Amino acid sequence: MADQHGSPGKTTLAPGVLLTIASLSATKVEGVRRLAPVPGGVDRLFRRGAEDGVQIMVEDGIVYVDLYLVLKKDVNVRVVSRNVQEHVTRAISEMVGMEVGHVNIHVEDIDYKADE
Repeated sequence: MADQHGSPGKTTLAPGVLLTIASLSATKVEGVRRLAPVPGGVDRLFRRGAEDGVQIMVEDGIVYVDLYLVLKKDVNVRVVSRNVQEHVTRAISEMVGMEVGHVNIHVEDIDYKADE
């Protein structure tokens, strides 16, 4: 019989879970066209998710996120960036119960060619 005051076990997350939550949350925000590849450098080869436009680091149970985005034309970059930060922070907090240290937004491009 499990102790009523203790946990019945532990939960572990694969690194890809946080990547998926961050990328899906970001791309659902109005004004985001898509994720952009993380800019070059040797460091990129060793970071999971770099090709997907997301870098996640977890330190002492706190999640740090860097998102590389391509935005739609005619959007307010500041508003879209803040909305992405809020959505990603909320999604990680609610879905996995982890604290988010920061969500850095890197706007890599504005997509003027795509038709709405």
